[in-house]
Order: sequence, then C-alpha cells, then structure tokens
Amino acid sequence: MSEETITRIHSGNKEYILIGTAHVSKNSAEQVKAVIDEEQPDAVCIELDAQRYQSVMEGNKWKDTDIFQVIKDKKAVMLLMNLAISSFQKRMAKQFGIRPGEEMIQGIESAKEHHAKLVLADRDIQITFARIWGNINLKGKAMLMMQVVGSIFSKEEISEQEMEKMKQQDTINAMLKEFTEYFPDLKKPLIDERDQYLSQKIKEAPGEKVVAVLGAAHVPGITKEIEKEHDLNKLTERPKKSKVPKIIGWSIPIAIIAIIAYTFMVNPQAGWQQTLSWTLWNGSLSAIGAAAAFAHPLAILTAFVAAPITSLNPLLAAGWFAGFVQAYIKRPNVGDFDQLSDDVHSVKGFWQNKVTRILLVVVLANLGSSLGTFIGGIDVVRVFINNLFG
Repeated sequence: MSEETITRIHSGNKEYILIGTAHVSKNSAEQVKAVIDEEQPDAVCIELDAQRYQSVMEGNKWKDTDIFQVIKDKKAVMLLMNLAISSFQKRMAKQFGIRPGEEMIQGIESAKEHHAKLVLADRDIQITFARIWGNINLKGKAMLMMQVVGSIFSKEEISEQEMEKMKQQDTINAMLKEFTEYFPDLKKPLIDERDQYLSQKIKEAPGEKVVAVLGAAHVPGITKEIEKEHDLNKLTERPKKSKVPKIIGWSIPIAIIAIIAYTFMVNPQAGWQQTLSWTLWNGSLSAIGAAAAFAHPLAILTAFVAAPITSLNPLLAAGWFAGFVQAYIKRPNVGDFDQLSDDVHSVKGFWQNKVTRILLVVVLANLGSSLGTFIGGIDVVRVFINNLFG
C-alpha cells in the first residue's frame, strides 16, 4: 500500500483518510479495498453524485430508459453529458484494457461489507455544468457543445503520456481540460467549488473515522478546504440568467409581427405576401433540414408546420417538435446511446442509429428554421419598405 496516495487529517475527535485514486489505474481499486479493510471506518465517502451512483449501480436499468421520457423530463443535457463521459471512458477502456471508476465501485462494495455509512460526496453534475454554462459567453457555449459532441464522436487515440496525466485528474476534468485552458475562470466551478463541496460532505460524514475515495487531483484542495465551513446551499445554486439574450430574442419576433400587422392595415395584399413568404421560407427550410436527416415523413411535416410559429417564440424551436415526433415514432432507448460510440465509426451506423437520427433531426430542422427566419425576415422587411415608399 503506497502511503504517498493517502492523506490523513485529524480534526477534533475525527480522523479523515483521503485516498487519492487514479480513475484510470488498475491498482486504485485494490488500494481502496485494502485501506477500508484495514481502517474499518464508520463512513466511506465516494466522489459520485446520486445520478452517477444510480448509473453505476443500475447500469442495465439505465440502458432500458425511454429516451422520449428523458427529454420530456428535461434530462436530455444530463444524458448527453453521460454519453460524452461514457464515450471518453470507452476509448480508454478499449485502448488500455482499463475500466474507469472501478475504485468507486470498490468503495461502495467495501462500505457495504463493513457496514459503513456510504456518503455520495460529489455535487450533482447537472449543477456543475449549469454553473459552468452560466460563466461563459455565447462563443464559449458553442465551443463547449462542440467539445462535448466532439468527444462523443472522436476516434482519436490517447497516448501513453496523456494517459499518465489523466491519472492525476477525474474524468470530467480530463474531458474538459482543453476547454478550461481557453476559459481559466471555469476552474472555479469545475474544480475549486467541487473541492469545497466534497470537503464539507466529508466533514459532515457520521462517525469518528471517515475514508474518502477521491480523484488524486482533488486531494490538495480538500486538504486545504476541510478546515473551513462551506455553505452547501450556496454551492448548489443555479446561476441567474442574464436578461439581455431574452430581450433580444423577443425583440426580433415582436418587430416581425409589428411590421406584418402594420402592412396588413395599410395594404392587406402586401400583408398576405409577407405572411406567405415568412411561412414558406421558415417551413420549407426547416422541413428540408429534417428531410436531410432522413426523418420520418410526419417529423418532416411537423417541422414545416412548427417552424413559422416557433420562430416567433424564443422559448420554442421547430427541431424540438420534429425531434419529439421522430422519437415517438422511432422510439429508442438508452441502449442505443450505448451503441453510439461504435456506430459512428461507420457512415451506415451513424445514419441508422436511432439516437443519432433524432439528434440530426433536431439540429438540422433548427438550422433550417434559423436560415428561414433570416431569409424570411429580410423579405418581410423588403415588402414593408417597398410598400412604405412605393
């Protein structure tokens, strides 16, 4: 047992034993078992939140989840992040024969074996990503989504040198390492705040002896933060949204509606021309986008009907409606997500996978609708100006 990876902290009548594990090391699980067997702790803290714990413990059940229900429950972002992390781990597992997360599973099993209280010590991953999302601008949001999606479809191999570096990070940190280099302010929600959250949860764990199974990168921060008091409620607050994007988002459709309404009052024929132009440009281009994704005919029709309406409401998107129809008719389960990292290795697999098809329908229908809004909006203004000065 290497004492280099174990940090002992005494505070009052409590002893905290931090095991700095390497999430991609075969030896970490063995060390976790050995430490818990020897120390016989009152509580075992693991670096998982409730959703990741459920994913670990009920993997097969998670695969059978209805994706339509997942989207309806607004858990699509979490599912996408799980897919990204899973794909990232699969690449490591395939290349090096390693199953990331074994040390956490061992911590769970050892806690049960010794009747120790199991504490899920990490912050909800959705809160972490919400706080990351709230700290970046529009360009940053686009870059983050590109990196997340890119990590899903990437076939790039990981070098031995990169693997050694990953042994000092957790999976989320490793996956977003390049992104955080562009946005250093994200170190706070991604690492610093999690160190504070983890330290408070460890400190609040019951009993006089507590073992914590952690990624090695978190140990120095937790060692520093554990003597301080941290407000868990404050650390789990979702960031307040700026009103500027909402104002801009509503101003454009209100302006379009006002222009068409005014035109109708002074020249009904021109008003009908504007309405037809807006409907055809939005509906047709959104439907073409859905068709390009090989959507079901009803999903294509949905995109055509929804686009002219959703383009006037920033809270809605034509691709969502088309995607829901596609998911309803060709309903996949999360098992299809599990196959995604293999399917995207071929063009045939990419187009045949039900999940990828839904993503394509949503994205391309929305892109078509956005293009239709731009072209249709210009034509609405053109007719308005011609009518005004004609």
